[in-house]
Amino acid sequence: MKTHTLFPHQRMDIYQAALELVKRVRDAKIRHAELKDQAERASVSCLLAIGEGLPHSGEKMRRQYFERARASLCELVTATDGACTLEVMARDDWERCQDIAWRVRGMLIGVLR
Repeated sequence: MKTHTLFPHQRMDIYQAALELVKRVRDAKIRHAELKDQAERASVSCLLAIGEGLPHSGEKMRRQYFERARASLCELVTATDGACTLEVMARDDWERCQDIAWRVRGMLIGVLR
């Protein structure tokens, strides 16, 4: 991907981390249909809310998108936690997803202030 063709919000750390999380969740190959579907949809929802919120200049709209992203992130970690507990997701994959999710959470808290 050429960086000169990226929109400004696509260059931001929070966006890049959320994008990485989408890939990690997919690559985890969760072996439980519902939890896999939920985790993948929640990761995409988080990314899309961040992508919609970053370009907004209005505080109210940005907050709304970032709150939605945070809720989706919590849904994602709940789905992966369930998958790991049921042993349908490798512990290493769970840890990688959890680490990235913590980074995204921290950045979401920062933009919500």
